[in-house]
Amino acid sequence: MSMEEKTLPIASVSRMISVDVIDSTQNLARTLAKDSAQDGTLVLAYEQTGGRGQYERRWEAKRGGVYFTLILHPNKSSCYNGNLSLKTAEAVCAMLQKLFGFKTKIKYPNDVLVWEEKTKSWKKICGILIESATEAEKTKCLLVGIGINVNNRLSPSLTDTAVSVKKLLGREIDPEWVLEETLEEFWTRYAQWQLSCQQ
Repeated sequence: MSMEEKTLPIASVSRMISVDVIDSTQNLARTLAKDSAQDGTLVLAYEQTGGRGQYERRWEAKRGGVYFTLILHPNKSSCYNGNLSLKTAEAVCAMLQKLFGFKTKIKYPNDVLVWEEKTKSWKKICGILIESATEAEKTKCLLVGIGINVNNRLSPSLTDTAVSVKKLLGREIDPEWVLEETLEEFWTRYAQWQLSCQQ
């Protein structure tokens, strides 16, 4: 696995590490966090071979999607961690609505669904996985993992329940645009979450 450091014009991303193919950005982020990775470190992959969601469920992550993990050090009470999953899902919904006009909803706690008019059904377009490390009831580290189906082709077994941006629009979308807009929406809600932890 080769890692490459990149710059991204997004405030609050302190460091960006890009990999071509990896088992999971969560795994690499966890290793980096143990090595004292700074707050705001972003781990991005173009493809994941062992992507996973809640309860270790497999998350298909073929090339063409947007897959990343943010390393955060909020130093807040761990009792607030559950609320961040909802805030993260709200950020993805806001991005999809703003960029593409999609009708979205959250399947709590960690899925974002979009309405596919052709099939008259809700389908999964994004999965979220948040893991934490706590110490003395304080959250020392959060790993916020997000996977969004953008241009990636879905396996036939998933097409009844999942969809991509490309499938909905009938054309390819710049994944970096989706990443930047997702991060912009996330940082706004992360700031709101941090304020709520003080109330």
